[in-house]
Amino acid sequence: MKHKGFTLVELMVVVAIVAILSSVAVPWYGQYVQRGNRGDGISSLQAIMDAQERFYGDNVSYTTDLTRLGINDPYITPKGSYSIAARQCSQGGAQLPLTQCVELVATGLNAQAQDGDLITNTIGRQQRVLGADTFTW
Repeated sequence: MKHKGFTLVELMVVVAIVAILSSVAVPWYGQYVQRGNRGDGISSLQAIMDAQERFYGDNVSYTTDLTRLGINDPYITPKGSYSIAARQCSQGGAQLPLTQCVELVATGLNAQAQDGDLITNTIGRQQRVLGADTFTW
């Protein structure tokens, strides 16, 4: 009489293989989710920057008060990944006037905080800042 089935050793080998694969896959998945949420932040930054440009066309100045653009201040992105606020640009330690530049900063919320903050301004800066590291986007 032959018994069919798995031995305990075979089952433990399969469990070990699954554990190894999941220990590699889970961090990759987390990074994938963060990159996807980063897109949420970037598209919101671009929409707010468009509103800033329309405001500039009417007022010959940008604004750090997002409510003047008709949105909440600070603005929370649709997925809730970032909080966006506006500030004056600085260059060489000096503040530039709002007639020249405005900067938007998207601060990561919850798990997205591990991915850093997104910064863009009207004179061409587009960066992701993570601690002391800076990346362009």
